[in-house]
Amino acid sequence: MIEHEKPRESCGLFGICDHPDAATLTYFGLYALQHRGQESSGIAVNRDQGIIEHKGMGLVSDVFDMDKLAHLEGRCAIGHVRYSTTGSSVLTNAQPFLVRHRNKSYAVAHNGNLVNAHILKNGLEQAGSIFQTTMDTEVFLHLFVKNLESGFEQALVDTVTRLEGAFSFVVLTSRGEIIGIKDPYGFRPLCLGKLNGNYVLASETCAFDLVEAEFIRELNPGEIVIISQDGIKSIQTPAAEHRAFCIFELIYFARPDSTIYGQNVYQTRKAHGRRLAQEAPAEADFVMPFPDSGTYAAIGYSEASGIPFEMGMIRNHYVGRTFIQPTQSMRDFGVRIKLNPVKELLKGKDIIIIEDSIIRGTTIKTRVKALRKLGVNRVHMRVAGPPHRFPCHYGIDFSTRGELIAARKSVDELRDYLGLDSLHYLSIEGLLHSTGIENPENYFCKACFDGCYPVQFDSEVSKHCLEIN
Repeated sequence: MIEHEKPRESCGLFGICDHPDAATLTYFGLYALQHRGQESSGIAVNRDQGIIEHKGMGLVSDVFDMDKLAHLEGRCAIGHVRYSTTGSSVLTNAQPFLVRHRNKSYAVAHNGNLVNAHILKNGLEQAGSIFQTTMDTEVFLHLFVKNLESGFEQALVDTVTRLEGAFSFVVLTSRGEIIGIKDPYGFRPLCLGKLNGNYVLASETCAFDLVEAEFIRELNPGEIVIISQDGIKSIQTPAAEHRAFCIFELIYFARPDSTIYGQNVYQTRKAHGRRLAQEAPAEADFVMPFPDSGTYAAIGYSEASGIPFEMGMIRNHYVGRTFIQPTQSMRDFGVRIKLNPVKELLKGKDIIIIEDSIIRGTTIKTRVKALRKLGVNRVHMRVAGPPHRFPCHYGIDFSTRGELIAARKSVDELRDYLGLDSLHYLSIEGLLHSTGIENPENYFCKACFDGCYPVQFDSEVSKHCLEIN
């Protein structure tokens, strides 16, 4: 296995209502969202007043083929790509998650983390609920079916108001409805689009581009949209006083060709690089990223500083998640198989490496050491975000401070540990300012940088066994 140095977000969502090629379009939508989850994939469709599904471990292209898509015949579909971040990565926990209740079926796909899932689960189990998985997604469905006595729409509202944390859901009913749900703080992106009169939901707008759907808008914090053959209905549950959009979506998670939180990701990352050049200038022969992280911030840094941009490391785009293990003598193989240096370009040069984040530091340390062996003269590193010093409890896979090297070392200590000549991070102020959003202090969750968590949680969250979805 290749060790993951970068943080991993937990999943991508897609849904489409009342289209004859619903499953195929969902497949392509998930393909566009593959960067958000590479451990499992799944699609559920409604058919004959029921729901059928197919899901499996691996990439979208590994899980589905033409025969499997042909079997998923139905006019409404939802799909999911997933990372497991805590707990096990097994087929049982792949999504969408499907239940049958009183001759009706419901499938749900989730992005985020419910910080009160363990409390809700304990209460549900005491009331007789039997859980099949370790996912907090299942908690949502158990609550929902228990609330159905109040009616379908009221059950959605009552369920959402019980949930705490970061969540975006897409839900499919056997009646052929697609429901999109966003938490009151708006942590995770969820967008609404339209394709030839049919409504589409997706985590990012890049999925709309692939299926040639028109982007309409992002769901509001606390909003529930119900999509059926009759059209679309929006229910607004109480939103939080301040938004808490995950700023790491703009720094790293989202695809650069997507628009989230009203901002084009590509342009925003370039703006981070330009601000970084103002805050932390350096003299060098050229600016370079470790592809693909930091690439767009590096372009911005180069433009603002006037220092040429070069691709000093070339990425192997055909590396899978697993490979035949080399002999012990081939050290750091997992690092070298991904990136290879342009030796003639690098030798004897002073370089500035732009990164988007430093989480654990082990891979960067190895790469800097390799650059020194090649004869690189001076190595400066600039990071297009502040130091990660606090764990995320809202759906990113660094859940303890012990995993975060910046929580254990000062910037100077980290510079020495990584073998750099200089190291500077973008300030929180600079990061917020370069988003281009008015009053960004009340707009983003930046708890991984400053430890100010928008939604409170108890000590059980960090050690709890439920999956982050």
